[in-house]
Amino acid sequence: MSIRHTVEVGGATPYAITIGPGLLDEGDHLAHRIRGIHVLIVSDDNVAPLYAQRVEAELRASRPDALLARFVMPAGEHEKTLARFGEALDALAKLGATRDACVLALGGGVVGDLAGFAAACWMRGIDVVQVPTTLLAMVDSSVGGKTAVDLPAGKNLVGAFHPPRAVVADTRALRTLPDRELRAGLAEVVKYGAIFDAGFLAWLDANADALLARDDAALAEAITRSCRFKAEVVARDPLEHGDRALLNFGHTFGHAIETEQGYAGTRGDGLNHGEAVAVGMVLAARLSAALGRAPLSDAERLQALLQRLGLPTALPAGLAPEQLLARMRLDKKAHAGGIRLVLWDGAGRAKLVTGVDDDAILELLQPATNRM
Repeated sequence: MSIRHTVEVGGATPYAITIGPGLLDEGDHLAHRIRGIHVLIVSDDNVAPLYAQRVEAELRASRPDALLARFVMPAGEHEKTLARFGEALDALAKLGATRDACVLALGGGVVGDLAGFAAACWMRGIDVVQVPTTLLAMVDSSVGGKTAVDLPAGKNLVGAFHPPRAVVADTRALRTLPDRELRAGLAEVVKYGAIFDAGFLAWLDANADALLARDDAALAEAITRSCRFKAEVVARDPLEHGDRALLNFGHTFGHAIETEQGYAGTRGDGLNHGEAVAVGMVLAARLSAALGRAPLSDAERLQALLQRLGLPTALPAGLAPEQLLARMRLDKKAHAGGIRLVLWDGAGRAKLVTGVDDDAILELLQPATNRM
């Protein structure tokens, strides 16, 4: 039985997501997504030693006319800066990239975000092909065209919507992914069940062991179902004016945690993105219960699933509730009317809510409340 899947993303700029094992070894598959001759492979110093040479060799074999260059940045969310973005643009200039050039983003979410933003800005927009190598990037950041870099004031505050020309997700790349990063990606997979489909949460619970064991068929199924959920929303709402905001379930809390910790997760002394989102989803579910919107039992089941997948579900020690609330106010999902939160009416039924009282949020963020 084939475990290769394709998800079509519709809308004004349609593209395909291909999911399955062995795709990095298919140069023709990648080459057919590249229009011109200039290709800048953007990666980081964790992923490039594993895959960049292989991808370059496959592309050269399939497109001997191509002019290839490589920009390798240091790994980590704290490197997703305007300075690194400028270096990527300098690499495109050195390559002599023309309007039909392509940026190939080979790596996780940081690489995909920065490479996509560079592609969005070079000559007012060139192609980007997303080749995610982490589970989190495969199910989230590589799909939908959000690109950005961070500022000290907050995460993803400078960016652009720039849909990819294609997404190529090789599940075999997940075999070299550290266990912690695999679990972080599973947090984003859980998110889709939490906001859209309680039945998917049950499937994840039933297949948790296979997913943690990196079974290709289980991973391909989880990635495909996640991407289908996201593709449907992105096609309806490409610029996040409505339904797409639901994809931020757990993220307003999570981004506040990441920012307040100085993106320390990538240095090993704080929560990474997926871990922060896991905590954020539990906070959002518990806030929903506290406001009388949803059963507390649904929040407890969500928490149990995340814990089974090896994810944290409580705020780290030492974070001041008032500072977290201030970060949430500056989050890019806020607007003039105040903080917008994605809450739920129960598992699989997310809603965008405004006007949540600050005191209710602060109560939730108190250390005593977070001994979960």
